[in-house]
Amino acid sequence: MLQQMYGRVRQFVRAVTQHMGEADHAFVRANLPAKALPLFYAMHPADQVHARNVAYTARALAGERGLPEEQRAFLIRCALLHDVGRRRGDLDILGKVFAVLMMHYLPRTSGRLMMREGRLGHALYVYRHHPAIGAALLRGIGMEAEAGVIECHHQAASAGDSFVLTLLREADAQN
Repeated sequence: MLQQMYGRVRQFVRAVTQHMGEADHAFVRANLPAKALPLFYAMHPADQVHARNVAYTARALAGERGLPEEQRAFLIRCALLHDVGRRRGDLDILGKVFAVLMMHYLPRTSGRLMMREGRLGHALYVYRHHPAIGAALLRGIGMEAEAGVIECHHQAASAGDSFVLTLLREADAQN
């Protein structure tokens, strides 16, 4: 529990202190097809930084675990796109803090709030359902394989999970 809280605090500090540099933008452009760039850049800047960090971690894990180059490129695309369901204006930094705390400490209240109109309900809805939202956006641009991984990245691990999905979860958990 304490380690999870430390991870969330570290994630918050990164969100308010880090930014994307030109080398990071070049990395994104080199690893995503042009049709996916608008989805990446529609995310809140803090989510872009998080996705970049997850992608860098995923790349390192793929190297350590000997993932073939073709799957490595796929993993990096998935890492960069895993949170595209959270777009700028849907869930800012404080909205994410609110959603994380509510979902963890008051899950039933969160469920009721999600059903109501308004900013708080919308933030909770997007936080909980961003994998499905992102997968739908990716399917809309023809990135079916990536959508399949992203749709599952917050689900509990199962025996049938791909190695790419397993590494994505691990990289996301570290960031």
